[in-house]
Amino acid sequence: MRPGASCVLIGLLAAGVGLVAADTLTPQLADAFERKLVAVQQRASIAPAAAGTTLFAENEVNSYLRFKTEGQLPTGLTEPAFTLIGEGRVTARAVVDLDIIREKQKSSSWLDPIRYLSGKLPVTATGALRTGAGKARIDLESVEVSGVPMPKALLQQLVSYFTKSAERPGGASLDDTFLLPVQIQQLDVQPGRAVVIQ
Repeated sequence: MRPGASCVLIGLLAAGVGLVAADTLTPQLADAFERKLVAVQQRASIAPAAAGTTLFAENEVNSYLRFKTEGQLPTGLTEPAFTLIGEGRVTARAVVDLDIIREKQKSSSWLDPIRYLSGKLPVTATGALRTGAGKARIDLESVEVSGVPMPKALLQQLVSYFTKSAERPGGASLDDTFLLPVQIQQLDVQPGRAVVIQ
């Protein structure tokens, strides 16, 4: 993945991930996504007068995730996919190895939902992505593990775990407002597509 590509991809992932029919995903659509991703990154280095929009179709994003991210996802996170609902709403789905997270976090709290889950399970979250002026935040609506409703605290644990870094040892918070990468000003989530506005 080219430098900065992961930042754009994370911004798009924040827009939502959900169930996708496998027959709509192709290497050609993954290539189309990659070309658009490069264009978005290149536009960021051009004067503001060259600002523009780029449309990413849901099946392009999911094809990219299926065919181009092997070995680049964090350990314990597989099969990410998007469903772009519209009006900013998205559903995010991935298979998460909860055993890895439980072993590394070693929680002793009886209230910790990770203590009661094991194996590789599908985790689904639905929410609204609110963007503007180069910033974004997520209004979470629901979280499920294998179709069973879970508290927001479970998703926060997963987000914290997968976003830990030297700069952020505690990882990201679901309540954070974050900067969109490569001079993206807004991400408009419509049914089946996301429009990047720079």
